[in-house]
Amino acid sequence: MMEYKGYVAEVSFDDEAQVLHGEVINTRDVITFQADAVPALEQEFHKSVDVHLQFCTEIGQEPERPFSGKFVIRLSPETHRRAYLAAKRAGKSLNTWVSDVLREKLPDRTAPKASRASARRRRRKSKAR
Repeated sequence: MMEYKGYVAEVSFDDEAQVLHGEVINTRDVITFQADAVPALEQEFHKSVDVHLQFCTEIGQEPERPFSGKFVIRLSPETHRRAYLAAKRAGKSLNTWVSDVLREKLPDRTAPKASRASARRRRRKSKAR
């Protein structure tokens, strides 16, 4: 993972093109970059973020900022009630309980990057079928 101006990028290696490819993952805006060597990769990442921010300024559009950590979730009343009760039983606020459950259920951030890249390639191949 790489970080610049609050934007976080994930990097993978494209073995067919023999190039390192990066993508910003904490915004819905599409920001990508690539380089054929590690030293140039960080430079290209910074350049891509800066170009994106400059483009937004030029067109008078506020760039989407990286995720704030807040989101609204819609649940059925029954699921909301059950989650609230589970939080109370755990001695936590609903927000803390949901945050803890998500952290528990999400994949480990330290998983090898190669396996995440492989998973993306498998998803692309299955979509192409």
